[in-house]
Amino acid sequence: MTQISTNLQIDSARLWDTIHETAKFGATPKGGVRRLTLGPEDKQVRDWFRDACEDAGLEVHVDALGSMFGLRRGRDMSKPPVGLGSHLDTQPTGGKFDGVLGTLAALEVVRTLNDAGIETETPICIVNWTNEEGSRFAPATMASAAYAGDYTTDDILGRKDLAGISVGEALDSIGYRGEEAVGVRKFGAFVELHIEQGPLLEAENKTIGVVDRGQGIIWYDGKITGFESHAGTTPMPLRRDALATLSEVVLAVERIARAHGPNAVGTVGEAVIAAPSRNVIPGEIAFTVDIRSPDSETLDAIDRDLRRAIAEIGPKRRADIAFDAIWKKPPTVFDPKLVDAVENATKALGYSHRRITSGAGHDACNLANVVPSAMVFVPCKDGVSHNELEDATQLDCTAGANVLMHTVLAIAGVAT
Repeated sequence: MTQISTNLQIDSARLWDTIHETAKFGATPKGGVRRLTLGPEDKQVRDWFRDACEDAGLEVHVDALGSMFGLRRGRDMSKPPVGLGSHLDTQPTGGKFDGVLGTLAALEVVRTLNDAGIETETPICIVNWTNEEGSRFAPATMASAAYAGDYTTDDILGRKDLAGISVGEALDSIGYRGEEAVGVRKFGAFVELHIEQGPLLEAENKTIGVVDRGQGIIWYDGKITGFESHAGTTPMPLRRDALATLSEVVLAVERIARAHGPNAVGTVGEAVIAAPSRNVIPGEIAFTVDIRSPDSETLDAIDRDLRRAIAEIGPKRRADIAFDAIWKKPPTVFDPKLVDAVENATKALGYSHRRITSGAGHDACNLANVVPSAMVFVPCKDGVSHNELEDATQLDCTAGANVLMHTVLAIAGVAT
């Protein structure tokens, strides 16, 4: 096994071109991307990715949930491959980089190794995970979660979008329900490159975030039942206003998250009034809550305080509040040896860096439960993501891809 000089660099222009080429699939007027999971635009980018992988000499396999695996053979095929990649689906008003950078940088790593005639000791497998965003089907990161054993394949195939279309039906409609069983393709390690989706790297003028952990997450579905009545004839003291009740819940989420800060956040992201009318007091509202913290004890404390607050708000407002946790993801601690490998590659390449916690959930956070995993972050403009204004520089994307490549080479080794 030999060491590769840090003079080996990815083709920056080629990576940048592929990012903008794939942004055409689902392009929005404001310069973003709308590419919902398993929709027609997702099929377009998947077909593009399959062709690009095959052109790079990869064996492309698709599992039963549509995740795509491009295998580059190594000298020793008895060893499980090093996995790298991310996702290609976006939010309804998403950007060009979220997930896309990690997937296309993985492709660029393979292309660069091909150009340099480098054979790795261990195989490499680049991945496009299905439905990381969770914007069409819940939960988010569903395919990688199923890979990690958190859900059965049948459970995920049966999940439906708001139109009543199941994951299975959507996979069939675009021809991406694969024959390979979920989880059968094992990895020896997994590394994911991603934009930070937060402001720290840019604010501190750092090029690389060496991600050593990810936040724990709890998602809740809530329903408030008050009583619809006439807006003009019902006296204020006699009202059972579901929306006024929700306002107290929203403020409680904010207050409790702040109290457990600075490493805690809470969000009410959805609220839907049943049969709304201008002159009717809202009687029923469905809502969601998202709480996060990198510390398990803090996450549990927020959950406890939030439930206590809701138990007080309901009777005071004379409303019934159903509040159920539908998904809990414990905090992720990435493999220390892999995290060190990322940091060592970053130092060798001369990039400024810092250790960082991932505030968002990622496929690598699921993979970390079953295989040694790590992540690499690069800055995004103003910390903005899940927005059409999402942006990153070519230099930073190149730096992240170089760190990814040299981390992978350190893990996979170079055949002699």
